[in-house]
Amino acid sequence: MSALEIVNVRKAYGDVETLKGIDITLESGEFLVLLGSSGCGKSTLLNIIAGLAEATGGDVRIGGRSVRGVHPKDRDIAMVFQSYALYPNLSVHRNIGFGLEMRKVPAAERDRAVREVATLLQIENLLDRKPSQLSGGQRQRVAIGRALVRKPEVFLFDEPLSNLDAKLRMEMRTELKRLHQMLQTTMVYVTHDQIEAMTLATRIAVMRDGRIEQLGTPEEIYNRPATLYVATFVGAPPMNLLEVTAAGGSLMLGDIALPLPAERYALLKEGQRLVLGIRPETLQLGGMAGIAINARAEVVELTGPELVVSANAGGQQLVACLPSRSRVEPGQGLPLSFDADMMHLFDADTGRRIGDPSEKTDGTATPSH
Repeated sequence: MSALEIVNVRKAYGDVETLKGIDITLESGEFLVLLGSSGCGKSTLLNIIAGLAEATGGDVRIGGRSVRGVHPKDRDIAMVFQSYALYPNLSVHRNIGFGLEMRKVPAAERDRAVREVATLLQIENLLDRKPSQLSGGQRQRVAIGRALVRKPEVFLFDEPLSNLDAKLRMEMRTELKRLHQMLQTTMVYVTHDQIEAMTLATRIAVMRDGRIEQLGTPEEIYNRPATLYVATFVGAPPMNLLEVTAAGGSLMLGDIALPLPAERYALLKEGQRLVLGIRPETLQLGGMAGIAINARAEVVELTGPELVVSANAGGQQLVACLPSRSRVEPGQGLPLSFDADMMHLFDADTGRRIGDPSEKTDGTATPSH
C-alpha cells in the first residue's frame, strides 16, 4: 500500500488555476522534494496534502484512505513550518509534547516520548528553556521534534530551513538526512533551493506553473533533464545552453562545427534547430575529450576549489568550471572539449529533451509549455 497518493489534484481560485493536475505516488519511506520557483504551486500542493487548503478536483490518499474533507488533525500527518510556530510561553518540553497533551496522552508516556525525541535531536539539555532562549537552529529542532513525537504516516516540511544562515542550513540538512535514514518515514519537503533538493530527496518533483515538469531521482533530474526548464533550474553554475543547427553530421554553432557520433546524429533532422546543453563542470581545458570547441575567455573567477571562466564561443556565452590551477587569462583563446555522452540536446521549439540512443523514455515529465 502506498503511503501517499496524489491523484489528478487541481486547485483554482476563480478563473486562475494554480494546480493543473498533479499525480504522484509515494511508497513508504520515500523522501519527496517539491522543487520550484515562487508561485509554481508547491506550497499550495503541500497545504492540500495537510488539509489546510481544499483541492478543487482530484484526490489525496494517505495509507490508502482518501482524506478529502478530513480535518488536518485526523489525517495522520505532521507539519514543520518555515516560521517554527512555537509557543513562546511554554518550555521546550511542553512545546514538543503539546500535541500529545491535547490528545490526553498520560503524562508519563508523554514525558518518555518527548525525551526520546529530544535525545534523537540532541536537544535533551534544552527541555527546560523557553523558545526565546534558543538559537534559530535549536528552535527548528524543537519544531521538528514536535512533529516527530506524533509518529505520523507522513511528515510535511514547508521550507523549514529558509530562515537559517548558510552554515546552519547545511548542518540542518545533514540532520534531516540522518533522521530520514534512521526513521525511514515518508516525507514531503517544499523548497526553492536546488541544493536542498539534491542532497535530501530520494525523488524530486520539479514544478512549474502548477504542473510537474519532471519527477525522478536526483541523479535523473541532474543527468537527464527532461526539459530546458529543468536543465536550467538544477545545477550551479547552471547548464550552458547554446543555440545550434543540425547540418551534415555536425551541430553548427555559428561557424563552428561540432561533429556528432553517427548514432546521435541519427536522432536529428537535417536543419533542425536545437539547444545544446553542456554542464560547466564537464568542459575540459584542451582537446582531451571527444568534441572540441574553441572559445575566448572573458571573465576568470577563482572560487577556491575551481576556476570559473565565462567565455564566448561562436558569439554565444558559456561558462566552464576548470581545475583551480588552470592558467587562463581574460582575452586569451580557450580551447575546450567535452565528451559527447555528457551533452544534452533539446528541441528549440518545444524545449523537450532529445534522448541519446541508450536512454529509455520513462514518462516522468509532462510536456513543456
